[in-house]
Amino acid sequence: MEIRNSAGQQMAAARLQRRPSVSVVIPCYNYARFLPEAVNSALEQADVEVDVVIVDDASTDGGGQLALDLASADPRIRPILHGKNMGHIATYNDGLSRTTGDYVVLLSADDVLAPGSLARSTALMESHPNVGLVYGFAQEFSEIVPFSPGKRASWSVWQGEDWIGVMCRRGSNIIMNPEAVLRRSVMEQLSGYRANMPHAADMDLWLRAAAISGVGRINGPVQAYYRVHGQNMHLTDFSATLDDIRARREVFDEICTISVPALTRPHQLLNAARKALAIEAVRAAIHLADTENGQLGGATVLADFAAQTDPAITTSRLWASYLRRSNGGSSIAERSLSELLYRWRWSLQWRRWRRAGI
Repeated sequence: MEIRNSAGQQMAAARLQRRPSVSVVIPCYNYARFLPEAVNSALEQADVEVDVVIVDDASTDGGGQLALDLASADPRIRPILHGKNMGHIATYNDGLSRTTGDYVVLLSADDVLAPGSLARSTALMESHPNVGLVYGFAQEFSEIVPFSPGKRASWSVWQGEDWIGVMCRRGSNIIMNPEAVLRRSVMEQLSGYRANMPHAADMDLWLRAAAISGVGRINGPVQAYYRVHGQNMHLTDFSATLDDIRARREVFDEICTISVPALTRPHQLLNAARKALAIEAVRAAIHLADTENGQLGGATVLADFAAQTDPAITTSRLWASYLRRSNGGSSIAERSLSELLYRWRWSLQWRRWRRAGI
């Protein structure tokens, strides 16, 4: 199985030669308290012409009126108010259908763009007309946007199918969302987010974009800030973990077998994705078995999912380790070491993602 060019083509960043137009779509449902900060982060972008489309999905916290007030103060803002709640996918697509800029960003009302991020992203796409999707590093925060010292930017550029290979090998979504910029002509071909994949619609969109265009990344500076709070905290229980992995499997299955017929090696890509998902599920099962002291439950469900996703996992050393732990065959010292390795592995993966985006 061959997955090519995981690092992408590395190059120095260049400056914009013109002021491209960027439409920033901000969907909002009961996030009125965050909305002004998101809007301002878009309007204050340097070296690009920005217009903002606020789509309020029948908020009950005054978000609709706030959108109207913000629009009355700045002609670059267009408010769209839904009379009834349409849900997040329909809201995203409504906003995206109204964009006019050369480039498009979907920015959640609780997230924030980093200063200069749109100029950096569009400069890459202006220099590489084949690139339709650009992303970068999105830093998490909870209340106050942290200060991030400026870093010198560089670019990574992949052929689309090579980047799909990176995603399949990882088995995970390496784009958080607010840092992503799409060429509008590419977005129009994609017809927005798909309603039949509500739990992984963003990953599906990135993969479909890569199927028809190149992919670029801004390395170095923070490109956006992703707010972590009660409504979007990272997965903390096995059922949420399982739901997330299952949703990703569904996306990879459809991308590799149905929705992207132009892939040159769909079976290799799908095998890579299913292997990565199975490994992730077994590692999560081991972690859960250790914390449950070998009791049956969530660990068994995760392991069963892994075996169904990639039957070959059941012949691996990782699977043997899971069986031993699920049967209570590990000592306290071994469980402690396993926990350290689990955390170390995720820390190493995070550092690689921060540096190279893969």
